[in-house]
Amino acid sequence: MMTADENSLPRLRWRCRRGMRELDQVLERYLDHAWGDADSAERATFLRLLDCEDPVLWPWFVGRERPEDPAMDALVQKIRNAGPRG
Repeated sequence: MMTADENSLPRLRWRCRRGMRELDQVLERYLDHAWGDADSAERATFLRLLDCEDPVLWPWFVGRERPEDPAMDALVQKIRNAGPRG
């Protein structure tokens, strides 16, 4: 179980930094617009998502593949459907 400090926004923002700028933007957009309203189950799923490697994440976010885990798939689809906000 993560401590409150490990779930702080600055630490989560750091964890959203990836090897691909496109993934950075997608993950940070979720953090900025949805994390605050997310329930504990969705937050736990997002933390698991951050543990995934970029080559796994990228096909999910561009729609070439889908996660097998239903909760992970639902979150990826939520993030994808939110799209960029200007």
